Amino acid sequence: MSVRKLTIMALLVSIAVAGSAFVSIPTGIARAYPVQHAINVIGAILLGPVPTIMVALVTAIIRILTGTGSLLAIPGSVIGALCAALFYKYSGKIWLAAVGEMLGTGILASLVAVPYAHFLMGTSVAALFFMPAFLTSSVIGAILGIVVASSLRKTVLVKSFNMTLY
Repeated sequence: MSVRKLTIMALLVSIAVAGSAFVSIPTGIARAYPVQHAINVIGAILLGPVPTIMVALVTAIIRILTGTGSLLAIPGSVIGALCAALFYKYSGKIWLAAVGEMLGTGILASLVAVPYAHFLMGTSVAALFFMPAFLTSSVIGAILGIVVASSLRKTVLVKSFNMTLY
């Protein structure tokens, strides 16, 4: 992996962690942290699947260690990052990266979170318990990601990154 790609990955992790400390939305049962989902969309476009998943995992671990995220940050961010990156990789469309983020986090990760929470957190909840919070967070973050990625895509800097990074 190149130094440039690692630097961008570190930058995205730091933005996601800092954004989680300052931007959160109460969604009833949980708090939504949309900056992570925006970073997933941006990372999917700039970096591709594996680096985006690494960014999501490192961000989730740091958020858990600093107290701005629960153990649910891992499936929520990693599954969304995977879907966003794959949707973008095979379509080349920013809006499909956002759709991948919303489906991955809002639907798939909320369903994976049920057995995950049962085994790791000792919580027994219904299958659709996490879905409203996960969907709220991922939709807001995906929209934010589209806005930022669309504006970044117009810059000369990112045009050169796309040739060398992904």
